[in-house]
Amino acid sequence: MTPKNLSRSCSVVGAITLSALLLPLTAAHAAAPAPRVTASTADAFGRVADAVFTDRTAALLDGAPTARTALKATTAGIRVPDTLARTEKTAVSSLHGTRSRLAALGEAYSAADTKVTVNRTRVTGRLATVWVTETTTLTYRKIRGDEPATTGFRAHHVLTFAAGPHGSWKLAGERPTDKGPRQVNQPVTAASRVTPMAIIDAPRAATTYPAPANPKTLTGGPYDYAAMATYAETYWKNYNPAYRSFNSVGGDCTNYLSQSLKAGGWATVASSGEEYGTWNYTASTQTDTWVGVNEWSWFTQTAKRSTPLANVYQMDIGDVMQMDFDKDGSKDHSMITSYRSASGVPYVTYHDTDTYRRSVSSLLAAYPTSAYYAYRT
Repeated sequence: MTPKNLSRSCSVVGAITLSALLLPLTAAHAAAPAPRVTASTADAFGRVADAVFTDRTAALLDGAPTARTALKATTAGIRVPDTLARTEKTAVSSLHGTRSRLAALGEAYSAADTKVTVNRTRVTGRLATVWVTETTTLTYRKIRGDEPATTGFRAHHVLTFAAGPHGSWKLAGERPTDKGPRQVNQPVTAASRVTPMAIIDAPRAATTYPAPANPKTLTGGPYDYAAMATYAETYWKNYNPAYRSFNSVGGDCTNYLSQSLKAGGWATVASSGEEYGTWNYTASTQTDTWVGVNEWSWFTQTAKRSTPLANVYQMDIGDVMQMDFDKDGSKDHSMITSYRSASGVPYVTYHDTDTYRRSVSSLLAAYPTSAYYAYRT
């Protein structure tokens, strides 16, 4: 079975967060010469994207105002239609809900930094398509006192701009292109439904805080959990060239998880009498259990490499969390715990919307209706 035929390597759950119907161009506009995207135009596109994502990030900050401030009717010389501005206002309002859910879970951010890089542009007729990379760092407010310093992610988006008369442009839409969980500053939208499939189920984990004690021995055992965390935090955005990326065939989250576990001492299994008893990667191929979300879970149960945890807040360094975004019975995404605070909050690092030390609380706030699975490795 090839990776693209797996149950889901990592589900695509990002939805278009900005959309607007473009008014038909007038005959005069249609007859106008095709627009050109100069270096200054590309810079303006980037500044509009920066305004959008900075605005969203700011909505998450502790004490952030309820009104939008960054995106205006004209930003960087590019018009933002009223319909699109209203859509974005609604999007930012949904992030205030995320901020409130985070606060209820004991988490807040005191500062943020968002930067946008324009990767490439393409003009088709009178539409410009712009691919950008957003890099955002959020500073944890020290509420419990033992939070890590920051969390960060790198996300990719496509923006569309429509050409107007006299060389003007207007923002027409934006959509994320990453697989896996939406980044913390992506507005909450309805997840796409997928066809359920029969799987070997694992028990769901509770999400209440604090969780009953379930201590883990981090040193002296068969696995090096510190090495797992170090590997994950080394390659969270700069991928290890020794491994193939599966972003184009369903997602890289479980491939990256498997790499991290192997770095900590998990031995590969090349042959087995069990259907999901192998777990292996070579220069030319890999097992389904190495790259598939559900297949990885089935392997760990067959091989007794992991045991279920009753609560996601019981996870420690090297433990794994999986999510079923829409509770359809098929897990969608895999993450590894690379940090745990003294007050009992795990922080996960993962590929697909490549993310560093995101708190479990943040995911619960963004996905309050999803199903969660926690594994002691």
